[in-house]
Amino acid sequence: MNKQRYKECEEKILHIGFDDTDSTKGQCTTHLAFKLVDILIKKFKVSFIDFPLLIRLNPNIPIKTRGNGSVCLRIKGKKYETIKEEIIQLIENYSDLENGANPGVAFYENNEIPQDLISFNMHAMNSVLSKQIAEKIASKNKIQYHLIQKGYGLVGALASIGCILNKDHTYETIAYRKPENLGTVRKIDEYKVKKLNDESSPYTFNNFDMKKKRILIAPHGPDPVFCGIRGEDPVTTMRFLKCLGVKEELEGYLTFRSNQGTNHHLINEQRLSNISPFTAGFTNCQVVTKPKIIRGGHVIFYVKDSFNDIMPVAVYEPTQLTKTATLLEMEDKIELGYGVNLKSNNLKTLNLEYLIIKDLKKIVYFENPLCTKCMKKTKSEGKNKGFQCPICKSKFESKIQFIKERELKCGLYIPDPIAHRHLTKPLSRYNLMKTYDSSNITSFLKNVQWFLFTSA
Repeated sequence: MNKQRYKECEEKILHIGFDDTDSTKGQCTTHLAFKLVDILIKKFKVSFIDFPLLIRLNPNIPIKTRGNGSVCLRIKGKKYETIKEEIIQLIENYSDLENGANPGVAFYENNEIPQDLISFNMHAMNSVLSKQIAEKIASKNKIQYHLIQKGYGLVGALASIGCILNKDHTYETIAYRKPENLGTVRKIDEYKVKKLNDESSPYTFNNFDMKKKRILIAPHGPDPVFCGIRGEDPVTTMRFLKCLGVKEELEGYLTFRSNQGTNHHLINEQRLSNISPFTAGFTNCQVVTKPKIIRGGHVIFYVKDSFNDIMPVAVYEPTQLTKTATLLEMEDKIELGYGVNLKSNNLKTLNLEYLIIKDLKKIVYFENPLCTKCMKKTKSEGKNKGFQCPICKSKFESKIQFIKERELKCGLYIPDPIAHRHLTKPLSRYNLMKTYDSSNITSFLKNVQWFLFTSA
């Protein structure tokens, strides 16, 4: 892959990446982005050369909060040193340091993204990377960075800058609450969500779970996000938000370009024996044990790859793929997307994220023949003695072979929306994948109100 160059900009671009500003108890990295965009536009009069990027990283990392999302802002303007100082100050003041946030922020001035950063991002999608590796990459490429507390967020900060997102991508318009409303119940009209979901489908996704009759656009915790609308373009996501008719007075909204809903973490195929804990990817394999239901309704079975390496696969009940998994048979050929979990006994397990059934084994069984005259099932006369009709006494030599009709069909199976991770590609998106078009992005940025700040 060649270096990404933003040719339309004569002066150097400032790429700003940051991560790990929140905790499980509060704050939000995208809300910090919302505040930074406000300052950058109003105070520093910068221009954005891309939407703010919301980059979800490897969801299997043990040290993470909620969606493991990092943010990158790509701007051109003046007073970069002053901008950097203000951003560092805001991150230090805003981050939930008391509850375990370990922020990192990186600044890179260049119109090209080096291959080191692009590769770093690719590894951050499916592997475990250390802060020490991130610091080496930053030093080698003369990237300024600032660590707060343990500074684990530097990994996400660099990875977000390195994510050029030039292949499949989506958008999310996120609405934010005013401070006085934090912790109160979010009031959203279920009927409107369902109606707008039907009207905008398939150009928005994961808004409403039809099976569970549950709204999916809003979190339930004390964080500043009121709701988020995910879709294929910013016009559609913003229209959805505005048509919701939210009664609560909001702080504003911001639209991100993102790798959400793209399976970005599942593009790496590995030999099973080389798989490490907490990584992600996909494998082509064959079922080698009959799936077994275990406590909690979960399902376990074993697979082997082309090297005859064998590993267990876990299918968890919330995915609603357990019934499908129980219908698998030994020798079925499948592809599965996975995240690697490490059990207490140090056993690595592939947690199923999607399943593609490629070839189903033919199951053959035999039955006593029917009498062609009486249409009655014959009876065995003993070992190797054939079969006889109990009515007309006609004789038949052997059993009849049948092929059992499988309840499964070849094809793609994914979890129900309620169990989707941020990166999970919904069924609706398999025909809507797209690539980066700089002219299209520029047009959106100029002609669409992709941000709105309502607070004073």
